[in-house]
Amino acid sequence: MTDIDLDEHSIVIHDAEGFAGMRAAGRLAAEVLDMLVPHVRPGVTTQAIDDLVRAHVQAAGAVPATIFYRGYSHSVCTSINHVICHGIPGPKPLQDGDIVNIDVTVVLNGWHGDTSRMYLVGEPPLKARRLVDLTYEALMLGIEAAKPGNTVGDIGAAIQRHAERNRLSVVRDFCGHGLGRRFHMAPNILHAGRAGDGPELRPGMFFTIEPMLNLGKAAARILDDGWTAVTRDRSLSAQFEHSIGITETGCEIFTLSPAGLHHPPYAG
Repeated sequence: MTDIDLDEHSIVIHDAEGFAGMRAAGRLAAEVLDMLVPHVRPGVTTQAIDDLVRAHVQAAGAVPATIFYRGYSHSVCTSINHVICHGIPGPKPLQDGDIVNIDVTVVLNGWHGDTSRMYLVGEPPLKARRLVDLTYEALMLGIEAAKPGNTVGDIGAAIQRHAERNRLSVVRDFCGHGLGRRFHMAPNILHAGRAGDGPELRPGMFFTIEPMLNLGKAAARILDDGWTAVTRDRSLSAQFEHSIGITETGCEIFTLSPAGLHHPPYAG
């Protein structure tokens, strides 16, 4: 879901109130993904997952940010196998061997918590598990590079280096984004690039890092529904996402799993 202001001069620097708001929103978003662990299994439809998320978020006094966003009518995105991102929930059941990214954004007291994780459905093949593991590692290497004095380019360079060392490709069509009281704002967070490029990272900046890595080539296309992005060569794709805030010494991850369910396999 990209609607991003490209002007780096519009980057918002947040204060302690913003950090507190984002901690609460990020925790709720992470709790939603924790809640889904026992439900992501063969035979369950992605529409059923969407219904669970909507009920959980609303019971917590929040709202899913994606409902009615640019005409989107669901609480989550569910991206299966060769779907890169923005997969639309529907009646088709999950199959044994699938991998699926579930992406949720909540709005709690005006603040956006945005996160996604990969889930293994039944017993995916080894190549799919490896892709998921390496994508999580790439996310965490990008987060490690997110600290004052570094630049947006340092994040992308760290992710790209890890992906290409492992013969994976980095999707260029989508990027991370600033967020806070708005869903999408500056800066863009590219997941490939040159170290030292782009805006300098400063304490108080909030944004997502959400690399999408493919087993095959990086090229993507959008289906006729106007949302679903798939790999052109139908190779498997994986994504993880965290929302973070730059601190004086590094960064704070707002969307860490309270239950410790950071990457699969999860204990449901």
